[in-house]
Amino acid sequence: MRCLKAFGERIMARDSDRQTAEIHIHIALMNRFNALGTAEIVRVA
Repeated sequence: MRCLKAFGERIMARDSDRQTAEIHIHIALMNRFNALGTAEIVRVA
């Protein structure tokens, strides 16, 4: 949960289903940023 605070102080939705969707969106964003920051290793030899 500490990583989610980078996107905001708290979850904005009040409904539990919407909270779940909001958390899924945050996790998808973190995974995308992580994929963009990961180097591609290409074997040359």
